Amino acid sequence: MTALTVNGRPLSFAMDPQTPLLWALRDAANLTGTKYGCGSGECGACIVWVDGKAQASCQITLAQVEGGMVTTIEGLSRDRSHPVQQAMVAQGAIQCGFCTSGIVMAAAALLASNPAPSAEQIRASLTNICRCGVTPRLVQAVLQAARIQRGEEQQSAAGKAPVQG
Repeated sequence: MTALTVNGRPLSFAMDPQTPLLWALRDAANLTGTKYGCGSGECGACIVWVDGKAQASCQITLAQVEGGMVTTIEGLSRDRSHPVQQAMVAQGAIQCGFCTSGIVMAAAALLASNPAPSAEQIRASLTNICRCGVTPRLVQAVLQAARIQRGEEQQSAAGKAPVQG
């Protein structure tokens, strides 16, 4: 059994320790917000946090995260009130939604390490592949989420644009 903490809950997985974390989360823990995209860690659809760092869950095994802390999109904010989630909605930076959870997790990790990124830093950090072409709105959403986190904008009710402060 491989033991780790997922979204604040201790879990044990009775799976081969070489199983990619992605499949343990989806198949055993029923946390399906993390998506399978390319299987090679390039697209970013499967990004989760492992011990606070954004990681492609298709590229790390259960054995590699044993004893660690994993946060998925379901654990980022149970009520979808995280500033990145709210700004993505407000900026219309979601199309089909397939890549959204990976983008949100990568963007939230960026803001945790850099509370005031430039547009260029956002583009360089978020290498997630979105075939719908939301990148210009995504950059604006991350800039807006950063302002909310810094207290320069107030976050409004779910689904509505934040109020400039």
